[in-house]
Amino acid sequence: MMPSLARLGAALVLVATASLATACAATPPPAPEPTSTSAATPSAPAPEATVEPTQAPPAGDPTCETLISDGTVDDFASIGWTSRAEPLYIGGIEVPDGLQCVWADFEGPAGDHLQLFGWAPIDADAAAEAQEELQKQGWLRETGPDGVYITEPPETTIATDDEGYGMTYLFADGWVKLADTKQGLILIEWPRG
Repeated sequence: MMPSLARLGAALVLVATASLATACAATPPPAPEPTSTSAATPSAPAPEATVEPTQAPPAGDPTCETLISDGTVDDFASIGWTSRAEPLYIGGIEVPDGLQCVWADFEGPAGDHLQLFGWAPIDADAAAEAQEELQKQGWLRETGPDGVYITEPPETTIATDDEGYGMTYLFADGWVKLADTKQGLILIEWPRG
């Protein structure tokens, strides 16, 4: 009977050892506790940390090809559309350093098939003035999580998106976007990261 108990004891020791090894492997080691010493230990100087930017700054000013995604540019090119760059106006106010791009088939017959995108840096005072001018002309104001949307009134809208919005400006901190519909604003990817 003793040999059976010896085997049973050996098996229990193996199970306990395996359980302990598994538990130790799954548990991270405790953090070392800080200690204070009266004498400083000499060490090599720590290497200087380099901070990598999470996004590269945009190169240069926006163009009609960089204002929107490469895929959108490719889609327009595949149907024979090209772009025309123009100054960006908000009502009667030209926005310095602004860009408005009209994408269409300029070689084909005249029509209303086009896409419009714009972007400009704008300070808070100029943005407030532009919004006020648009609202005096009957444009509608909405505040959303991305900023202030100013949309043309429904009675003057030529084309609308799925939600009934026509030409829309989005004013945010330091910039303004423009698209021929509110949903079209999502296609503007400037500044690119």
